[in-house]
Amino acid sequence: MTTQRKSLQETLAGIIDARTPQTGDFDMPVAGLSFFRREAPAHPVICMIEPSIVLVAQGVKQVWVGGKAYGYDTTRFLITSLDIPANSEVMVASPEQPCLGLVFKLDLRMVADLVAQSGMTPYRDRPIGIGAGIGTATPELLAPFARLLALLDEPDAIPVLAPLIQQEIHYRLLMSDQASRLRQIASVDSQGYRIAKAIDWLKLNYTEHIRVEDLAARVQMSPPTFHHHFRQLTAMSPLQYQKWLRLNEAKRLMLNEHMDVASAAFKVGYESPSQFSREYGRLFGMPPKRDIATLRGPADHTKAV
Repeated sequence: MTTQRKSLQETLAGIIDARTPQTGDFDMPVAGLSFFRREAPAHPVICMIEPSIVLVAQGVKQVWVGGKAYGYDTTRFLITSLDIPANSEVMVASPEQPCLGLVFKLDLRMVADLVAQSGMTPYRDRPIGIGAGIGTATPELLAPFARLLALLDEPDAIPVLAPLIQQEIHYRLLMSDQASRLRQIASVDSQGYRIAKAIDWLKLNYTEHIRVEDLAARVQMSPPTFHHHFRQLTAMSPLQYQKWLRLNEAKRLMLNEHMDVASAAFKVGYESPSQFSREYGRLFGMPPKRDIATLRGPADHTKAV
């Protein structure tokens, strides 16, 4: 690790440590920015990763997407270019040396604007795999993050200066080794952009009965092409993705709103509570009643990535 990068990483760790008093996830006054703290290794938990960059300032984390592990630490960042179901785990952490990091949500409209303003070569569809990747945490990328976090001590400056720094972060990502992943989604004539639009529609309409053919037509793709690119980017078929959304929303309803199993099943679009319970058990490893009872014991930290 270079001296400059190590210094920047230590700066980030110090700021995050001071603003995370215990294990958990903490939203910051800067829009789209949150911190996380973990004080022990943890088994994988199911989560949805929004388009974002995740930096670890101390410790080691790992996510699983489509059966593939993506490890990241103080030298590597995780980036996702669309909403991806995943399993996240903490690999290295202790009370003395907690795993500390940040999540910064990406603005894909800003990415598209920067591509246009900078005169970058138009994106050409190339198979770059799933919509998640691991990039190198360079000093050029860490420096604007350090300035962004420093604004937390200047709340009055956040509305004026934060947007400028956030734009620089997006530009640095477009100059990074993960640029093609972002441009694949931000280019309006790309297959990735169309899949992202289909995902946006699914997130709003996951309770509805859908046909893949209709969803493909909605984003102007043929069904075979749509299915292929959807699976390539998310490691799921469109119907599996919808099922994942339904089951996780049902879990939230039962856990946070104390809804019973049958009511939660009907609420998210299932016609059969027994089918719901079977599919819930396959995803979460136990029947819904037992899972919710278990979660209401120890604290549940399924948000972080």
